[in-house]
Amino acid sequence: MAKPEPSIDAWLREAKADPRAAECGMYLCHNGVVRCTPKAQVRKGEQGLPAVEAVDFSYDAKGVQAAIESTLDMDGIYYVRVWLNDGILQVGDSIMHVLIGGDIRPHVIDALQSLVGTIKNELVVEKELYA
Repeated sequence: MAKPEPSIDAWLREAKADPRAAECGMYLCHNGVVRCTPKAQVRKGEQGLPAVEAVDFSYDAKGVQAAIESTLDMDGIYYVRVWLNDGILQVGDSIMHVLIGGDIRPHVIDALQSLVGTIKNELVVEKELYA
């Protein structure tokens, strides 16, 4: 069962009210979603695979917190917020939301790429379930 999703609008309002908001010139959001196309097809080009019906998703909460703290140590990054779903997620369900605020575009893009990469590659378990 998917968890209730946060409001990105509410997150942005909170971020802009944060004590370090005056240092932020950009906020970047990421919303990862369960897709019907298998990972092996998208990433490796394998064909003839069955469609994904759902994903069994879990994550290492302490590892995610450590990754957030590490991201806040990056140059020009002043705000980070992460929400991760868990359980059996259907196609179209959100897997994660990430919001990063920082001084300039290159810093914020690099931080988002790094944080989402760390979460996806090191801190989550995703098992595709097929139709």
